[in-house]
Amino acid sequence: MTQHPILVTGGTGKVGRRAVALLRDSGVPVRVGSRSATPAFDWSDPTTWDTALAGVRRVLLVPHDGEMLTRPFVRRAEELGVERVVLLSGRGVDVPGYMRENGAAGLTHIDGEDAVRSCGLEWTIVRPGWFAQNFSEGFFRDAVLAGELRLPAGDGAASFVDAEDIAAVAVAALTEDGHAGQTYELSGPTAVTIAEVAALIAKATGRAVRYVPLSVEEFVAELVAQGWPKADADDYADVIGPIRRGMDSHLSDGVVRALGRPPRDFAQFVAEAAAAGAWQD
Repeated sequence: MTQHPILVTGGTGKVGRRAVALLRDSGVPVRVGSRSATPAFDWSDPTTWDTALAGVRRVLLVPHDGEMLTRPFVRRAEELGVERVVLLSGRGVDVPGYMRENGAAGLTHIDGEDAVRSCGLEWTIVRPGWFAQNFSEGFFRDAVLAGELRLPAGDGAASFVDAEDIAAVAVAALTEDGHAGQTYELSGPTAVTIAEVAALIAKATGRAVRYVPLSVEEFVAELVAQGWPKADADDYADVIGPIRRGMDSHLSDGVVRALGRPPRDFAQFVAEAAAAGAWQD
């Protein structure tokens, strides 16, 4: 294994920090790509890219949603000697109607995948579905603590994937042979509805948590009333849409293909997160 540092962009995020921990536990030198790191890395400031990429041969690339910066970054990485890139993309990129064609997340992932496929580097694409940790570390945690998951998800189910599995797949692709040119779509082993999510968290924590289904219009209006820009509220509703439309319930084999083991179950995630105090005030 090369002793050149591996750059992990988004190195303090849900997947990035877990990948950093796995790499360090394996004795692999890591460079955390974040604005608070030394050297600093800022997607929006290309003058920070060269220093972050110096001496790097492999990169875990976590794009910045809404900014079309993956292509110039990959081009510069190739010029500076990077040999392998693992891209964190998203489920549904190749599925018509999965996201709005002009939605920020969809455009970022589509452009990112095209950028790495057309570059001269070894590449692997990781396409996770909804993160289980969205309920414990962001997105929906405040709603859980408030006792109501008010979402436009209808009766749809999603096969939530654990960020631990996403990071493990990314690290395997970074450090092992046999993953070049692969696209791994990741899901959990079962699909659950938002009502079932609420029930599982309520049971594990003893908190009162329930699902309140909203229409898209109601959801967007609530966010705008909270001060969200209308465009951002529309994008948020957009990424929930595939759950409502039944497009996120199918199970994928990416974790098994990449790691040779089944993915972690959502109920296991809830039990462990509750035991760790994820939903304590």
